[in-house]
This record gives sequence, structure tokens and C-alpha cells, in this order.
Amino acid sequence: MLQPIEPVKDAAPSPYRHPRDLAGPWHAEAACRRDEAGMFFAPSKEPTAARLSREEAAKRVCARCPVMIECREHALLQPEPYGVWGGLTAAERRVVLARRRRREADLQRAPRIAAAG
Repeated sequence: MLQPIEPVKDAAPSPYRHPRDLAGPWHAEAACRRDEAGMFFAPSKEPTAARLSREEAAKRVCARCPVMIECREHALLQPEPYGVWGGLTAAERRVVLARRRRREADLQRAPRIAAAG
């Protein structure tokens, strides 16, 4: 007889998790659900001016979204390689992730520096 599958529980919740996550999926409240998905993802061989214009339009939708922070953290933690998520382009997310990695590395080195002095 088949047994029901138990949902997988997170071992350690993310420090960036929002209490709304406990009530249901954050994306159900996303403003982009009412907009054209093409606004958030680049078509192939899109000219630079068109891409910048499309990304700015997508960011305006994100700016009024009630779950922008949850969306951004999702894209950073996955990480999502394409599109505008949480008001950030893929390139902007790479910068944020690099800064987080540097900050975490600095914090890990900090106790050794203080102990040595």
C-alpha cells in the first residue's frame, strides 16, 4: 500500500524569511501576476535600449508590489539567473550576492583579527 509523502521541512529557516511565508506562498500576492510576463524576461537578441526600457517598466511594477522583498530574496537564494525579480536585474542580483559573500568573508575573518591584536 502506498503511503502519503510527507512534505520536506527546512532544516534551518532562512534569516531573510518573512512571516508571510508561513501563511502561504508569497507569489500569490505578487503584482507581476497581473502583468505581462515578457516584461520581466528578455527576449533573445533584445537591443540594449529596448532592454533598459523593459527593465525599468518591470521595476516600476516591482516598486508597487507588496511582496517585493520576498521575491528579491527568493531570486537571491535560488539564485534566479534571468529576469527582473524583486526590482533587481540579474546583473544587479550578482552584485548583491558578491557583496553578501564579501561581507560574510569579512565577518568570518574579523574574530581572528581581533584575537591577534
